[in-house]
Order: sequence, then structure tokens, then C-alpha cells
Amino acid sequence: MSGADLIVLICLLLPFAFASGWWAARRNRWNNTEKQAAGISPDYFKGLNFVLNEQPDKAIEVFVKMLEVDSETVETHLALGNLFRRRGEVDRAIRIHQNLIARPNLKAEQQALALLELGMDYMRSGLLDRAEGLFKQLLDMGAYAAQASRQLLEIYQQEKDWDNAIVYAKRLQTVSGEGIDPVVAQYYCELASEYLTEGKEKNARENLRRALNIDPACVRASILEAQMLQTEGKYKPALKAYRRVEKQDVEYITEIIDPVLACYRRLGQLQKAIQFLQDILSKHGGITPLLRLTELIVEQEGEAEGIKFISAELRKRPTVKGVDRLLEYTMGKAEGELRENLGTIKELTEKLLDNRPAYKCQQCGYDAKILHWQCPSCKNWTTIKPVFGVEGE
Repeated sequence: MSGADLIVLICLLLPFAFASGWWAARRNRWNNTEKQAAGISPDYFKGLNFVLNEQPDKAIEVFVKMLEVDSETVETHLALGNLFRRRGEVDRAIRIHQNLIARPNLKAEQQALALLELGMDYMRSGLLDRAEGLFKQLLDMGAYAAQASRQLLEIYQQEKDWDNAIVYAKRLQTVSGEGIDPVVAQYYCELASEYLTEGKEKNARENLRRALNIDPACVRASILEAQMLQTEGKYKPALKAYRRVEKQDVEYITEIIDPVLACYRRLGQLQKAIQFLQDILSKHGGITPLLRLTELIVEQEGEAEGIKFISAELRKRPTVKGVDRLLEYTMGKAEGELRENLGTIKELTEKLLDNRPAYKCQQCGYDAKILHWQCPSCKNWTTIKPVFGVEGE
């Protein structure tokens, strides 16, 4: 137990220790006994002695037994339960909160709060079914609706039960006023992905339509729709869907570069592909459009023109990926010692690229090699974006 936890525990219990001493003295006076009890309860000193001797488990047992549950001590028991949960002693937190709920003399508000805390205990211990039941009970009682809805939403996210997640996300919006439409759109995208895996394209399209209706800026829905159209050979509609991304969130523009080029190739429109890349490069920069444009220049005009183009661009916006590609082109024409020296430099650029993440969560800083729509670390949606800068895009 940390020093801070000990201070919290003692501060919580000290008033009740004085109260128990006062109550004992008053009871003794009523019984006309010769011996007067005064001051602090001996149990308090016993528990404090355990604390000072670094025996927190024994101290806590003494303190909990010392406190009778009544209208005056409910908050203290709740605070103790929360302290146990924060320390990771969930079993003890559960025991305290269950003991509270079993008391017939609790007020309705106290009962509801104890149910909420017990549900949080179950969440912490991974007993999601039990937690789900308690949070639904709270909703039926009309108590702590926002907190209960939020926890149910967390449960259904963990279980990937997207239908129920949508239901309780909308309920949370109603009771709390929180604007979480972009998150609900992600749930519809999750359903669409599942339907695509099952070969149910109609259901997938319906959920993508719902995602874009509720959040017109949903990049993921546009990309999924475009991928479906591209797979079906509908390249022009696919291009239209892909190119929505630039207006929805330009930070994801690099995700559509390759599929857009593939569609233009299928349509035999390489000049339009070049124009697309030039527009993206001039407006937003980025190494991916630069490399793809360089490849098209090499394809149509030769390697010398490609080297000339990428060299000029790297002088304006140098990046490790760009230098690595320039070295690759240059080594093809170099010989002898120059080629060996360039090879050594390229080994260094490759090592730099190998150790660098392509994506980073803008909320918690989580690094990733691939794009996650929900951050595996902080669980926020659409916070993982491509890395830009000298070592990124």
C-alpha cells in the first residue's frame, strides 16, 4: 500500500473512530457502568499499528470490521471499495460493494451507487456478463443512466457486439448529450466489414450508407465503398468514392494513392493519374504521391527524367524514404567505389525506415506499422494517422 493510500484510508476512518468511541461512552453511561469509555476506539489503534508495521492487509481487515454499515458510513465503505479497486484488489472491492447492496436499510440512491460501483468492479475483473446485468438494472431503475450506458458501450466494444454498441451509443447520446456520431459510424463500418467477409455485399452497402449518413466525414466508409466498387470492376464510381477522402480528412490521403492509380490504369487513363498525383503533391505534399509520380515519369519518360524530378522535389521537401528511392535509382548507374559508397548509405536509410512506424495515435502516441481504425492502446477511434515529416510522409 502506498503512503498516499494510507493517508486516504486513515483520513476516511478517523472521524468514525472518534464516533465509535463517543458511541461507546454514551452507551456505557446509559448502562450506568462505572467504567467510562472515551476517546478513540481501541480497534482504530490496532489497525493503525498494523499500518505502521507495514501490514496493510491486517489493517484493512480491522478497519472494515470496525465500521458498521449505516447511513453515516455508506460513503466511507464506497470510498474503501474504490481504494481497493484502484490498488487492483478487486475481490475486496467486490466484497465491500456486495455487502452494501445486501443491506436492507440503504436509501435508493445509495443502493444505485453501490450497484454502479460493483459493476465497475466486475468490469475491472473481466466479469463482463455480471457487469452487463448490473448496468442494465441501473437503466431499468432510471439511475446513473449516462454512466451505465457508457459502461455498456465499453462492454459491447470489447465483445465486438456492434449492433448493441450502436443501440447504447445512441442511448448515451440521448441521456448525456455527447456527440459521438463519428464513433457510431465506425460501428456501422465494423458491421459492413463483417458482412463483406461473409459475402453479404447488400448488407455491407446498407451499413456503409448508414455510416455516411450519420457522419459524412467518415473516411473509412468511403474507402470500404470504393474497394467494393473496385472489386466489382466499377472503376469510375470507385474513383469518385476514393477521392471523397481528400475532403473528408486529408491526413488519410496517402491511403488512397495506390488504389486510385490502379483504377486509372484499368481505365487506361495514366495521364489523369499523373494529373491527380501532381495535384495532391502541390496541395498536400507527402512522400507516397512523390514516389508514385516519379515511378510514372520513369515509366513514360525514362529513368534520367525520374531522377531529375525526384531530386528537385527532395531539395524542397527532403524525406528519408525519398532519399532511399533516389539512392536506388542512382546506384543503377553507378560503378566501382561510388556504387559501394552509395550502397552503404542506402543500408543506413533502410535501417532508419525499418525502425520507424508508419502510423501514430494522435491521442496516446501508440506506434503502428499498419492502420488501425481503433487505437489498440487507448481505444479511441480514428486517432491513428499516417506519420508525416522527414522520417514519414
